[in-house]
Amino acid sequence: MTLTADIGADAYMLVSIQHDQDQNTARILASNWIHDAIELVGHRLIASLAQAPAAAPGVKPRGVAPAEAPSAACVMNGEEAKLLDVLGHSEIFSLRLYVGGQRFFLLFSAAETGRIAQDMLTGAQLRCCYALSQLPALFGAATAQDRLSERERECLVWVAEGKTTDEVALILGVSSNTVSNYITHAIHKLSANNRAMAIATAIRSGII
Repeated sequence: MTLTADIGADAYMLVSIQHDQDQNTARILASNWIHDAIELVGHRLIASLAQAPAAAPGVKPRGVAPAEAPSAACVMNGEEAKLLDVLGHSEIFSLRLYVGGQRFFLLFSAAETGRIAQDMLTGAQLRCCYALSQLPALFGAATAQDRLSERERECLVWVAEGKTTDEVALILGVSSNTVSNYITHAIHKLSANNRAMAIATAIRSGII
């Protein structure tokens, strides 16, 4: 609540994303949204809002302004945009939080566009990462289980950066066959058909 007030926002929502092959849904861990608003908006739209524009630490956040649809058409339809605007979420910023091996998304919103101090969002993001790192047991139990192992995730990250199998093997200090096995397991776990689809799914789901 202190961070929300400091940056000029009216509301916040901390979520983790639960992923399966058909859809992503948000698991809300903390929020000052009223219950009825959450029910009206729905967890699928909240997951979409969290992931589509989410800024990783060190990356300049990009806001979503439901009132300025269709500019937000990639995240929501017209009716959803109007609903969010009516509920007092006319501008929304999503920040990606990394805490150990877990990923969370923090949404800040305001009833009027331009009220959130964008230059303060990166600082708020780092403070939240630090605060959550002090509560690993609490949030570890609440968040959805990550479907990939740490090595599988690392391999996908490097492949997404354009590295070849041999280059990833050199970086991680393992054999090329081991890297191929990690990537194959990741593809299978993410219900993808190939590396490109697995990377796209992992990015969309906040896994990498």
